[in-house]
Amino acid sequence: MTKTNAGRFFEDYAVGDVITHAVPRTIQMGERALYHALYPARHALHSADTFAQSCGLPFSPLDDLVTFHTVFGKTVPDVSLNAVANLGYAEGRWETPLWPGDTITATSEVIGVKQNSNGKSGVVWVRTTGRNQHGAVLLSYVRWVMVRKRGDGPAPQTVIPDLSGSVAATDLVIPRGLDFTNYDFALAGEPHRMSDYKVGDIIDHVDGVTVEEAEHMLATRLWQNTAKVHFDATNRPDGKRLIYGGHVISLARALSFNGLANAQLIVALNGGAHANPCFAGDTVRAWSEVLNTAETTAPGIGAIRLRLVATKGTAGELRDDDGKYLPDVLLDLDYWALMPL
Repeated sequence: MTKTNAGRFFEDYAVGDVITHAVPRTIQMGERALYHALYPARHALHSADTFAQSCGLPFSPLDDLVTFHTVFGKTVPDVSLNAVANLGYAEGRWETPLWPGDTITATSEVIGVKQNSNGKSGVVWVRTTGRNQHGAVLLSYVRWVMVRKRGDGPAPQTVIPDLSGSVAATDLVIPRGLDFTNYDFALAGEPHRMSDYKVGDIIDHVDGVTVEEAEHMLATRLWQNTAKVHFDATNRPDGKRLIYGGHVISLARALSFNGLANAQLIVALNGGAHANPCFAGDTVRAWSEVLNTAETTAPGIGAIRLRLVATKGTAGELRDDDGKYLPDVLLDLDYWALMPL
């Protein structure tokens, strides 16, 4: 009798199911060091206790995407081990900072299912919540994945969730004590405050990073992401390992420092799509578009809504005349970040 886990298939999901994900993960400074080694991450609030303390925090929180990757990795064996593709994100909110020594657990609720017309796969929507050891919500978000069917059995009844197009600026959670009144622009790396950006601005982040097999597999293992397509070269007809989409997100976010050094904290994920696959040898570049700005009730702090695009092509180019993503576009991510006014 087998005791191994082959992962869930499309038929194994039912709306209303709540999945408790293994295994709890305690995050320490080692994860920060590895994160900063894997990606050229340089945002000051996540780099120095002294800078964070000058902004009203007790010490420097871990990068927001460390929370995302760790929570996401917990879900893979139960949600996307047999996925064909991770399709999108919505309604993401960071509610509590992740501090060194915190232990992360995660659960997911199935909120939608829809079989594809080919009868061989279907789309599953889940709302995932990551919590710390005190039960406080660190992060919650919705994602949807295309999952293979086990066989030719009947499809579950279609349920498509009604999702918000974006998180309202009034619903953003500001970390307790955060204060940008005495913000040090010189130490942060750039002089640009929120009032220097206007809706419609396109920012070319200039630099590029060529993705290597070793680093993407190290990163994916770091987040305990066990999806077969990232490691097993026989799992795809082309014999290539698919780069974990979160690896592309972190590369693009790190590259965005050049032009958005003061977009210090990610507080919401409005939407996102992995437009085309990324493989080792691809050179990833990034550009951003300013979508909106808003004031907050916290001292000296504004919120800026950004489209972050990772591409192998040219800054500012996203879709063709038919509205489809250009083949060079890898990621289209819509998020809110906190920035000094």
